[in-house]
Amino acid sequence: MLFVGIDVINGNLTEINVTSPTGILAIARLGGPDVAAKIWDVIEQKRGK
Repeated sequence: MLFVGIDVINGNLTEINVTSPTGILAIARLGGPDVAAKIWDVIEQKRGK
């Protein structure tokens, strides 16, 4: 898996998500890196493009 998310409530792991588009949006809104582009770059590298 290239990109997963976790949900933690009161210090306890409650869920592991294999897709996390909400996290990508939150990072973008906070002015962080373009995570979506970075993920696609890795996928393309692994596919040999």
